[in-house]
Amino acid sequence: MNFYHVKRHRVNSLDYTRKTVSKEYASLDAFLHKWHSSEQKQAIIQELQELGVPLEGLEKEVGKDFDPLDLICHVVFDQPPLTRQERANNVRKRDYFSKYGEPARTVLNALLDKYADEGIEDIESLDVLKVKPISDLGTPLEIIKIFGGKQGYLQALSVLKEELYRVS
Repeated sequence: MNFYHVKRHRVNSLDYTRKTVSKEYASLDAFLHKWHSSEQKQAIIQELQELGVPLEGLEKEVGKDFDPLDLICHVVFDQPPLTRQERANNVRKRDYFSKYGEPARTVLNALLDKYADEGIEDIESLDVLKVKPISDLGTPLEIIKIFGGKQGYLQALSVLKEELYRVS
């Protein structure tokens, strides 16, 4: 494949994303409303993939350190993207963790690090509690007990996700 074909493929990939997402979501506000109202961000990511949006291709074009939300908002709605690390740091700066005890803050910091390294999909599942470095903090049951049970953990995770995507 020569340079012309590679360049044309890149433009087509970005154009396809713009057209496809714009058909589904008439505005940035509509897309953000859907994103923020969805408990599981993975569901929206899957929906975008089913529409044929090439998220991996966008990562190659824009950068692999960006969240799917930032990739779409940047490519389709011309918004400046934040890296996952920037989003995680913003949560830390807002002192969201202060309402939790030290063991819970340790878990939430580990979840933020996991998000910054790998993305939102990796922290939405309870399976994240079985993976290093979070598994070093205890068994899944022990970690969930820190939050007063499964509902408490899920609530803390939900608030963490809200904080990650809060507009500063």
